[in-house]
Amino acid sequence: MDSRSGDRKKSKISLCELGFAPAAYDCRRPGKEALELYSKADSCDGLQLREIHMGYVYVHQPDYSKLTVLESLDKYGLKDAKAGLVKNNPQFLNMNVVEVHQAVVNELGKNKVMVVLDNHVSQPKWCCGGGDGNGFFGDAEFDPTEWLQGLAAVARTYKGNSAVIGMSLRNELRGDRQNEADWYKYMQEGAMTIHRENPDYLVIVSGLSYDTNLGFLKAKPLGVNLNNKLVYEAHWYSFGTPADKWGAETNHLCGAAAKTARDNYVFLTTGDNPFPLFLSEFGIDQRGVNEADNRYISCLLAVVAETDIDWALWTFQGSYMLREGTVNLEEVYGVNDLNWDRPRNPAFLDRLQLIRQLNQEPKTNRPTYYIMFHPQSGQCVHIGKTNIVLDNCKTASRWDQHQDGGTIKVAGSPQCLGVVGDGNAARVSDDCSSNGNKWKYVSSSGLHLGAQDGEGKYLCLERNASDSTLVTKKCLCVGDNLVDFPTCADNPEVQWFKLVPANV
Repeated sequence: MDSRSGDRKKSKISLCELGFAPAAYDCRRPGKEALELYSKADSCDGLQLREIHMGYVYVHQPDYSKLTVLESLDKYGLKDAKAGLVKNNPQFLNMNVVEVHQAVVNELGKNKVMVVLDNHVSQPKWCCGGGDGNGFFGDAEFDPTEWLQGLAAVARTYKGNSAVIGMSLRNELRGDRQNEADWYKYMQEGAMTIHRENPDYLVIVSGLSYDTNLGFLKAKPLGVNLNNKLVYEAHWYSFGTPADKWGAETNHLCGAAAKTARDNYVFLTTGDNPFPLFLSEFGIDQRGVNEADNRYISCLLAVVAETDIDWALWTFQGSYMLREGTVNLEEVYGVNDLNWDRPRNPAFLDRLQLIRQLNQEPKTNRPTYYIMFHPQSGQCVHIGKTNIVLDNCKTASRWDQHQDGGTIKVAGSPQCLGVVGDGNAARVSDDCSSNGNKWKYVSSSGLHLGAQDGEGKYLCLERNASDSTLVTKKCLCVGDNLVDFPTCADNPEVQWFKLVPANV
């Protein structure tokens, strides 16, 4: 959708983003180097930087809006950060916090990075606890009138700034006070407040329960007309399910999580009156030590790739000047390492290659084909001269649409994918009539593709660890009756594949 005209016929611009907390700004780099370095680094290959907005008190209440950076650092006793700014970035010291925020947004714009402004909390503090007073309209620190005034002030402040393409109303509504009636009332008022101030902006609307639930919109639409500028957002993490449970029930939990996502927010992209959906937060502990994160992310990537929804990864920063009383706290979900010197986990960023590229144009005469995606590696299937391998998704082989229990045919060819035997490389051949060429989804994950060998036993596609060849092996964590094992010590992700539609 085009944020300036609202024309759905414009070429699609995908939001592939990184969340960023301004309090995490690296003050150690000299002059404007940090702003330029980080904005340029994240404008490559379609990856955009999502600027997480400050609490609205900064623009609404004079005690905060006039607070200078120097005064703020002194207020919180951040001596090292202050020394770094005095040495390397003295031009920021006497700016107030609003001016610094504008400087960041402007620098991003100069480097052609689009910005979404987002209100996380009312007061300048870490987000988001169930009882932190910021969870829902009417909480101790969440006055709806002040919130609306803050949204209006921010929309006016950035009106005409070409870097800013939209505003998100409020991050992760939550807590005991949340209810649908007030959600409709205040989300309508908030959306219209922004739209009146700046009709060019996309208005991004969050749901209930930490932004995981918009399912109630099936029964009652939001009921605002913003000239095609309305976007819904959702968050998806592994939180709430222990790592040992993910380790033992990977297929089942993936299928359940994908169904929850479809029922609660992905449904908005389908039907007679679809809306854009922005997965505005997801992420993992990039150290690789959280097994729940390690397994859920493959499931998430399969859904995001299939539906081609826009997204923002949490998060950009490697550390915080101050968070919850701790100075220089490390952010293990951060793309950057603790010292902001290099990517924390380059292999994880490589796994995002398919969802970073444009795969589907909504208005095109080009036919749809399918890419076979392996979410655990982030690679896609290629038909080579001697073997079928997994490699870069930009040049992936194309396949026809697959029906459960049917063949997987090479697009524009009579050949189809087939089983040779347990542990052998998969093949493509002209023989598409045998059971070895008919592929079923064999687990509740919806990602396990299996076909029968000559003895009638199901073998599943698998990425061979040693050389990335596509092979077929006994299906992991699935019985001969194609029912998931209640628990399983193996990791079936190596056998997960998704046929992703594309038309570009």
